[in-house]
Amino acid sequence: MIPVLYRDPSLLVCVKPAGVLSQPAPGEEESLLSLLGAQEDCVLYPVHRLDRGVGGVMVCAKTSRAAAALSAAVQSRILEKIYLCVTRGCPQQPEAVLQDLLLQDRARNKSFVVTRKRSGVKEASLSYRVLAQNEDRALLAVRLHTGRTHQIRVQLASRGWPLLGDGKYGGGAGEIALWSYRLSFPHPVTHKAMSFTQAPSGGIWDDFGSPVL
Repeated sequence: MIPVLYRDPSLLVCVKPAGVLSQPAPGEEESLLSLLGAQEDCVLYPVHRLDRGVGGVMVCAKTSRAAAALSAAVQSRILEKIYLCVTRGCPQQPEAVLQDLLLQDRARNKSFVVTRKRSGVKEASLSYRVLAQNEDRALLAVRLHTGRTHQIRVQLASRGWPLLGDGKYGGGAGEIALWSYRLSFPHPVTHKAMSFTQAPSGGIWDDFGSPVL
């Protein structure tokens, strides 16, 4: 059973389990959309996505009109995303804004920080705040300003702070320590401000206790 935080005729907010695809993919029969659609007996439209290994708060649309409005909120950065992550290595600055140029290698499903603009390169920006430290690990709150593929993973790893369990970017084996903690956005029909929060639990997350943002 996928936890549902909110539902109305226009949208549904849920907690995506880590390990589940956000959207259908070639050769994959199940995704969050199909599982949640069957559970709620409705058709769902994608608005944004989380990597397979990442869990946490997601919003799905129940109508094409709501999907268009929410997708526009994502593109215009009105939809605000805050993540929690655990890094191997601790940033020296307690908070900062990170800005990079990212190049996505679709064949390898991997992104890279590059030094100059060229075809396929996109600007990426995020801000982080260190919430706690435990030996050589740190719990960070990350606010995305742009939505690039693997953005948090590659931007932090490029500075020597790979996410714990992120083997693709140097974080070692295991479950990736990245979680969609909070989503805030205007309702696509009423325009009322909405915000939903879900803290992670179990495993590495319990080493840091309840996050205080």
